[in-house]
Amino acid sequence: MRWRGGRRSSNIEDRRGQRATPKMLGGGIGTIALILVAWYFGIDPTPLLEGMQAGSSSSEPGTRPTAEDLKDDPLADMVSVVIADTEDVWTEIFAAEGRRYEAPTLVMFSGATRSACGLGQSAMGPFYCPADKNAYIDLDFYEQMRTRFKAPGDFAQAYVIAHEVGHHVQNLLGISGKVHTMRRQLSQAEGNALSVRLELQADCFAGVWANRANRARNIIEDGDVDEALSAASAIGDDTLQKQSGRGVVPESFTHGTSAQRQKWFRTGLQTGDPDACNTFD
Repeated sequence: MRWRGGRRSSNIEDRRGQRATPKMLGGGIGTIALILVAWYFGIDPTPLLEGMQAGSSSSEPGTRPTAEDLKDDPLADMVSVVIADTEDVWTEIFAAEGRRYEAPTLVMFSGATRSACGLGQSAMGPFYCPADKNAYIDLDFYEQMRTRFKAPGDFAQAYVIAHEVGHHVQNLLGISGKVHTMRRQLSQAEGNALSVRLELQADCFAGVWANRANRARNIIEDGDVDEALSAASAIGDDTLQKQSGRGVVPESFTHGTSAQRQKWFRTGLQTGDPDACNTFD
């Protein structure tokens, strides 16, 4: 992926090295336990995150790294460029519809950190908190992608970030709020099916980012698309359930199958059109 020539985003907060103190944890340990149990049993934890109130405020802000700070930190540098690309892409798309894009902040942390949605831990993987409109990632997750999920590569890493930004776009457009309102009126299986559609749309939005960023800056190199598709496949619900030793239970899916995740990322990538990402139709 040709990322080094891109601009760096100022919407990066670095909390790596900070410790979640007992005061910061509050009720967070119980929250994270529930989230991990939800993930294990195939239940979408997003409503739990969204249900947390701002009383679970974030930890003290980290530093705002400059381009000079990032020079000796290639992984964080790449993340900053990808966030900048998403800002450029979605600002253009929103402006074409007469709207203003409000960029999220990407919070890099290590181990655990506070968000307005409660305590976030590395075990959760990257996540988006709609309450503070921030995306969170422990960069050690990328090592898990390489070793556990067999999905290495900088474009695969960028896909993960673009997916979380896709959730931010859904939040701004009111899509995620409508979905979670509907989920409360449905059975568990029906609610899970809606969550799958939400996740697949975020995958499609990630593909839209890749298409538009490539048009603007020619970022995609040979093998990059395969990297992203491998990552999408590795985190499909059916693949993860097989790897856990449990039987595949479609009713418990919350993110979509490997094939579905690949299909919708490819749809966004091929079209560059967010209107093509209507996974609810």
